[in-house]
Amino acid sequence: MKSTPTGPKIVVIGGGTGTFTVLTSLKHYAQDITAVVNMIDDGGSTGILRDELGVLPPGDVRQSLVALSSSSRELRELFNYRFPEGTFAGHAFGNLFLTALEKVTGSFAEAVEVASKVLSIQGKVLPASTDDARLVLETNSGRVIRGEDRIGEGPIDDQLFVKGEPHHLYLEPKATLNLKAKQAIAKADLIVITPGKLYSSIIPSFLIGGMSEALREARAKKVYVCNLMTRPTQTAGFSVQDFAAELERYNGGPFLDYVIYNTEHPAASLLRRYALGGEEPVNFDQEILSRQTYRAIGDHLIAHSIPPSNANDTLLKRTLIRHDSDKLARLIMRIYFS
Repeated sequence: MKSTPTGPKIVVIGGGTGTFTVLTSLKHYAQDITAVVNMIDDGGSTGILRDELGVLPPGDVRQSLVALSSSSRELRELFNYRFPEGTFAGHAFGNLFLTALEKVTGSFAEAVEVASKVLSIQGKVLPASTDDARLVLETNSGRVIRGEDRIGEGPIDDQLFVKGEPHHLYLEPKATLNLKAKQAIAKADLIVITPGKLYSSIIPSFLIGGMSEALREARAKKVYVCNLMTRPTQTAGFSVQDFAAELERYNGGPFLDYVIYNTEHPAASLLRRYALGGEEPVNFDQEILSRQTYRAIGDHLIAHSIPPSNANDTLLKRTLIRHDSDKLARLIMRIYFS
């Protein structure tokens, strides 16, 4: 595949910390990156702003903007700064900034463009949809749960998703793919689907009207970066092929060309801490993976350096077992040039 003067056109689809991890180092290897961001988040600061001010969710967009920013460390930290107390307790400054911009411009998409200039981002950040929709789950037992936060952050003993049992996820009301995101996907040389909470952070983007068709029709190589750890309420017992199978099921059939997965065993001390929350390493079976329609590529992908602690940096304290951002970016670029 030929490279343009500015390198490959890369589209990264996802939301949250997984997308932040992919973008942070990928921007050092490619100039033309478009982050297409999940817009279903309704928890924490984002949820309060959605409910009280009627704005679109800014949280995942903020993280992508910071990840692609080439501005000063102080400005990036400012956008991630979370007020510890007072009227704004729990709110990230960047969320408030994007919310205010949406009110001033009358458009969330315009707000993101303005913030992109303020943060001097390398590439583009696009909301996957600008429709105000909520995630809904119908379980095998007939329960109906509304809201990304309730679905993704429920108690450990509330098993909403059971491997092998049918369930139904959808958006209410229906949402349509952002035209600019659709155009970016059509022009892409490489599409990367990031790790993240499978059913409440990654798959919601696939529920947007027009997304599945855009991905199936895209000529780009399509890469999925599988999670390092399972989540007890969503993916208990899942192996790499299970994650990929659910993505393809919700996309209407096989569409992935590559699946990246980790083969490194996390430190025992960390595993014990994760086990308290019901989380386990994602297993893999190389024989099963070799029979899939996609090519599975395994490597040691766990980060071993822990960034300095920052009480207001929620991105760094959410997880101790995470992908090595630079190693992951280099592997993604090797796939592009292969």
